[in-house]
Amino acid sequence: MGSEGPIRPRVHEVRVRDCHRLVPSRYSKESVLARLTDDVTDLQALFELDGATNQRLVAETRGIAGIGPDELLGGVPYAHIVNAAFCHPHPEGSRFSGPDRGAWYAALDVQTCQSEVAFHKQVQLEEVAWTGREVVSYDDYLADVSADLHDLRRDRRFRACLDPDSYVASQALAADLLREGSLGVVYPSVRQPEGTCLACFRPAIVTHVRRELTWQFTWESGALQHVGPVSRRART
Repeated sequence: MGSEGPIRPRVHEVRVRDCHRLVPSRYSKESVLARLTDDVTDLQALFELDGATNQRLVAETRGIAGIGPDELLGGVPYAHIVNAAFCHPHPEGSRFSGPDRGAWYAALDVQTCQSEVAFHKQVQLEEVAWTGREVVSYDDYLADVSADLHDLRRDRRFRACLDPDSYVASQALAADLLREGSLGVVYPSVRQPEGTCLACFRPAIVTHVRRELTWQFTWESGALQHVGPVSRRART
């Protein structure tokens, strides 16, 4: 008898318009280097230094350990926003990505996206015992995704991948799926009941990216107090 292969989630055809990803607004604005000097020569030197050390810029030209320039986007609106999601992974990885290669995490509705972002920011504040006032704005980037994704919804075989306190099982599964050519996963939100999230493993399946609302999150005394829109962005 032949041995059975590893257990994998079923593949589901996902066709989604207007999925949401919240990105800190500081990454949407002009380079912070422009604030350091008014001298054109000095500024050019700073940009060249940044280009030599910025993970996204390096990946787009020479590649990095987790992803090469052949996979990254170019010549489309907000390509740098999509590429940054893959080139600037969290040092400890995220739920379905490791420390060497990120993913485009998104949610089907903005409330789910807000819950996910608020949870992780809350963890950061607690790690440094921050109890003052903290105000952070996030730009909502909409995108369309049309791809065959591995589906963890209603599949109890992979409930360990949705552990609210551990990424061990989910990162191991994601690494195996990525090696096997998976385009990504669709899964229940861990932070928002009834919410649905996507982790896109390939930049190419993130299409028609445009910026929508800007949302402001306010923490007081270590707790989230308010989330509200700042301004409406014209769709592009």
